[in-house]
Amino acid sequence: MKVSVDPSLCYGSAECAHRVPSVFAFVDEFGTVIPGREDSGDDPRVQEAAEKCPSQAIRITE
Repeated sequence: MKVSVDPSLCYGSAECAHRVPSVFAFVDEFGTVIPGREDSGDDPRVQEAAEKCPSQAIRITE
């Protein structure tokens, strides 16, 4: 499953980067998926980060 961050929704809380630093980074004051980690959507920690994202900017798709 693919994970992505919608930059138009992200307001830079950095919750994702704090929860799963192996998948998410905090760049230019916004969360982003680390290149090469886009296929990490099956990871339960990534799913939890998506659920807990205050701006609901994290998307997990098949």
